[in-house]
Amino acid sequence: MSRQNKAVVCAALAVGALTLTACGGDATASDDKGGDAPKITISAKDGSTGASINATGVKVSDGKLTTVKMTESASGKTVPGTIVKSGAAWKPKEQLERGTKYRISASAKDDSGQKAAANSIFTTVSSANSFIGTYTPDDGKTVGVGMPASFTFDKAITNKKDVQSHITVTSSSGQKVVGHWFGAQRLDFRPQDYWKAGSKVTMKIDLDGVEGANGVHGVQDKTVTFTVGRSQVSTVDANTQEMTVVRDGRTIKTVPVSTGSNEHPTYNGQMVISEKFVQTRMNGDTVGFGGEYDIADVPHAMRLSQSGTFIHGNYWSSPGIFGSQGTSHGCVGMRDVKGAGGDTTAKWFYDNSLVGDVVVMKNSHDETVAPDNGLNGWNMAWDQWTAGSAA
Repeated sequence: MSRQNKAVVCAALAVGALTLTACGGDATASDDKGGDAPKITISAKDGSTGASINATGVKVSDGKLTTVKMTESASGKTVPGTIVKSGAAWKPKEQLERGTKYRISASAKDDSGQKAAANSIFTTVSSANSFIGTYTPDDGKTVGVGMPASFTFDKAITNKKDVQSHITVTSSSGQKVVGHWFGAQRLDFRPQDYWKAGSKVTMKIDLDGVEGANGVHGVQDKTVTFTVGRSQVSTVDANTQEMTVVRDGRTIKTVPVSTGSNEHPTYNGQMVISEKFVQTRMNGDTVGFGGEYDIADVPHAMRLSQSGTFIHGNYWSSPGIFGSQGTSHGCVGMRDVKGAGGDTTAKWFYDNSLVGDVVVMKNSHDETVAPDNGLNGWNMAWDQWTAGSAA
């Protein structure tokens, strides 16, 4: 640090009559006039380079915080935060950015008027030295009974046991929930059977500071809940080219469909709707079919596998194929109209489906979909599923 910069830091430490002799920020400080003066503690130590993006904050004992200012060092942008009503603590309103340098200046006083101040300049843990998991479903969503809690980590995890033990998934139904690792970066949680309709599922993510790999630590600390809606499982039979929609144990509709052709059959197995699009483009180039098709506005499309299996509306084929023959490249098609308007069977199924609903394919000439191809872990026997747990 240059002499000029030292002077700046020293000047920044002066608050009212407070005088500190050290040149450099201090994460704890007090104005000692005898007795118990306020003592401020900033969780991120001055000069630290691996501060938490979740747990960084300010606390005081023997007094109350009067002001706390946190800024991004590079831009000077103020980080919003809140002092609790008791005046004992302050924390940012939102999660901090990774690999970012921040400055905190805090002051406090006690009932007799004694003052204290503390400062810290620190950098949050970098992207290179931290990991985070993207997860589905999002907080507050209502999903179908087949929806797993699925985490995809942005770094390879070698310490799977510790990582898994710091994610707990529980259901109000009381069902036992077990995690299963697909490789080093994906961890899914599900019960032995589909979730009970109407249950609430809570995911507690307590990964902040957990070492996932050598020198790589987690930066997540949050609780996420989602609700399981009504039970809907739809079964597609390639022999009859019909789909039977069963809701809460009762058949509510039979839908004529067109599954995969003999050359390109549809996967067998239990497939979970993972995404819904009113309209989307489907291009054969993206799934290994070359230029065999490129349709810019496929209506009422719902993804069943990551490799490109959808159940969707079809306006370009002859109406006579639905309920009679398989003609697709592996998707399940339903009669529809261009533009996704009109009262069609495809629109009905789209409107009556949730992300997380299950579509079962049977009697196809293809193999069973792989459990990690989409959210399709239900195709793995329970003993195999539990064998993939690191807990």
